[in-house]
Amino acid sequence: MKIVLQYRASAGFQAQIAAAFAGEDPVLVIDEDDEATFAREMADTELLLHVLKPVTAQVIAAAPRLKLIQKIGVGVNTIDLDAARAHGVAVANMPGTNSAAVAEMALSLMFAVLRRTTYFDTLTRAGQGWRPDLDVLDQAGEIAGRTVGLVGYGGSASRLAPVLRALGARVLYTARSPRAEDAASYRDLPALLREADIVSLHVPSIPETRRMIDAPALVSMKTGAILINTARGDLVDEAALVDALRSGHLRGAGLDVFAAEPTPADNPLFDLPQAVLAPHVAWLTPETLARSLVVARENARRLAAGEALLHQVV
Repeated sequence: MKIVLQYRASAGFQAQIAAAFAGEDPVLVIDEDDEATFAREMADTELLLHVLKPVTAQVIAAAPRLKLIQKIGVGVNTIDLDAARAHGVAVANMPGTNSAAVAEMALSLMFAVLRRTTYFDTLTRAGQGWRPDLDVLDQAGEIAGRTVGLVGYGGSASRLAPVLRALGARVLYTARSPRAEDAASYRDLPALLREADIVSLHVPSIPETRRMIDAPALVSMKTGAILINTARGDLVDEAALVDALRSGHLRGAGLDVFAAEPTPADNPLFDLPQAVLAPHVAWLTPETLARSLVVARENARRLAAGEALLHQVV
C-alpha cells in the first residue's frame, strides 16, 4: 500500500514514522510546499496522512487510487468531505490523541498573557528588564481567583478544568448540554462570556461555531478579559478581536490559530504586544505524534484487511 504524508516533518518525526511503520510499506514524506512532487505521487497513493494543508476536491479527484484520508489530529475542516464522499474515499480522525498537548498549550497561553512573558523576555534580553513599563506591571495577574470559561468541554477542556481549579480558578463551561456531574458550572455562551475573566475556545470549526466570537460577543465580555484560542482560527472575527485589543476592552489574547494559515505577515495582530501568538502548534508534541502514529498504522492495517476503520468520519 502506498502511503503519503504531506507535511514538513522534522527529523524526529520522520524517525517516529519509520519506527511506527517498521516492517510495513514505508511512508513517503512530502513537504507541504513541494506541490509538484505531491501531485505526482498522489496519482497512485492509497492512503494520505493529512495534517494541515487543505485536501481539496481537486486533490481528491487527481488521486484515483486513494482509499483513505487519515487526519493526524481531530479537526477535519481542512478536508473537502463532500468530494471524499463523491469519490468513495473514507476519512478518519484521531479524537483524544492531542488532548493533553492542547490543554497544556491553552494553559501556557493563559500564563503568558497574564504574566506578559514575551514582553519581559524581550526586555530582559535587551538589558532593560529591571526598568519595565510600569503600566505593564499593573496589567499582570494570576489565574488564581479568576473565572475561566471553557467554550466546549471535550478532551482538552475537560483535562484543563481540574488543573485550573487546582490553581484557584473558578471554572465555567458551555457545551451542547450540561454534564450531570458538573451541571452547576454550565452556562450558555452569552452568560459565560459575561462572567468569565478568561475565555478559552475548545470547539471544532463547523457552521454553527464559525465566527461565534464576533464583535457583539467580544463587546459582551468583561473589560479586561482575555481570549485564548487553541481550536480553530475561524471561530473568531479577527478584525473585531484586533479592535477589542487596541481599544483596551480586552486585556490580551493568546492565539495558536488564525483565520488564514499561514497568516499573512501584515496581520495587525503581530503589532499588538498584548497578544501572544503561535503557529498552530498546540497539538504538536512527540507524545501526540506517537499516539497518532499508533492509530495511523492500525487504520492502514484495517484498510488493507478490509476491516472497519477507527474513528471514521466519512
